[in-house]
Amino acid sequence: MTNLHFARTDSRTQQGRAVWQLAIAFGLATCVMGFRYSVAAEPSAVGQGTAPETRRLELPETPFNYSDIDWPEHFRSAVERFDNTPPDNSLTDDGATLGRVLFYDMSLSANGTVSCASCHKQELSFTDDEPLSVGFDGEKVARNSMSLVNARFYQRGRFFWDERARTLEQQVLMPIENPIEMGHDLDELIPQLAADPIYPPLFTKAFGSSEVTIDRVAKALAQFVRSIVSYQSKYDIGLAEAGSYRRSFPNFTEQENLGKDVFLRRANCVSCHLSNALPFNPHRPDEPYDSSKRPSRQAAFFTMTTPAVNGVDADTDEVDLGVGAISNAEMDRGRFKSPSLRNVELTGPFMHDGRFRTLDQVVEHYNWSIKPHPNLDGRLDNFAANGMALPEVPKVALVAFLRTLTDRSVLTEEKWSDPFVSASSVDQGGQTSNIK
Repeated sequence: MTNLHFARTDSRTQQGRAVWQLAIAFGLATCVMGFRYSVAAEPSAVGQGTAPETRRLELPETPFNYSDIDWPEHFRSAVERFDNTPPDNSLTDDGATLGRVLFYDMSLSANGTVSCASCHKQELSFTDDEPLSVGFDGEKVARNSMSLVNARFYQRGRFFWDERARTLEQQVLMPIENPIEMGHDLDELIPQLAADPIYPPLFTKAFGSSEVTIDRVAKALAQFVRSIVSYQSKYDIGLAEAGSYRRSFPNFTEQENLGKDVFLRRANCVSCHLSNALPFNPHRPDEPYDSSKRPSRQAAFFTMTTPAVNGVDADTDEVDLGVGAISNAEMDRGRFKSPSLRNVELTGPFMHDGRFRTLDQVVEHYNWSIKPHPNLDGRLDNFAANGMALPEVPKVALVAFLRTLTDRSVLTEEKWSDPFVSASSVDQGGQTSNIK
């Protein structure tokens, strides 16, 4: 692998800019000849009093594969129908590479202290472990950070807990300008990125020219987020071996298979979290993943198809109204989008306000604590009246099953990791080590 290294250091003079332009030309020339190169560049304006810094990128000469995924069979039958990628922003390897750099770049915040990755950490399945995330100036945001894993397969294509973003391309820009989250101004950010030698070559590869625009920033970030997919969990392996999620999985423990049965039958989690999957039919255990006669069924994503009221709050003006605060419709009061259950054991605290620290607390909510609400999802009516009433053994088994949805490859894949090399890994000669 040949590493492309870029560096940037502070300067604000015209003379300095000329030096950097010469450095860029030299760097590009050496790249063509196949050598390592470093480009000194002026950093972005990231707030008053920011100390000079030097940053370097470590990217492969041939980009990582983001676009050509060998899906398992239970994904392949549903990907096309659930994929929210718009026709004008197809996922490409170079586009996602640019998005990866933007995602981890702290200069996208007003004072250079946070990036998108600050609230969406790879090791935590692209969320954080705070009930409420913390913005660029230390202030807490209004809601819990949602995992980005398999965001590509939310069929409605709307984002945030209240779905105020109509597309992922809209969503990725909104935290940048949010006064609490990142606090920057897009009209200032675009010339900042255009003047930064890190970016023009990446924009050229992604879009065919070095022009930096708001639309291109949005598209690149959205491509990177859509590239973060999970399909290699213990559940996926078991499903491939068993041929149907209705059968016992040979790679599961007895407890995990019991938990899967609870998920599908007694707790009926499947009715919400497998996108309109049919109730368990014990007389047809060999029914396949998908059927052309039932195009809404799938066994892959564990994502609810619409926002819902799950009874964590009663209906009052003092609680978060969710979608209702955006639409002003009575029927939307208390409705929230739900993230995928994939990697759920790593994405707590849970719910829009992070009120539950553990999966056991989440299950206990559905077991006994659903509050009455005029918009309560109808699939929870019986539990609201009588409780789910799971005894301890099936309750613990259900949590064990949820843990089989963990895909640890998402936490370690280099293509989704921070491409900026820490200063400690750059030696005095300017060469970059493999240490991240």
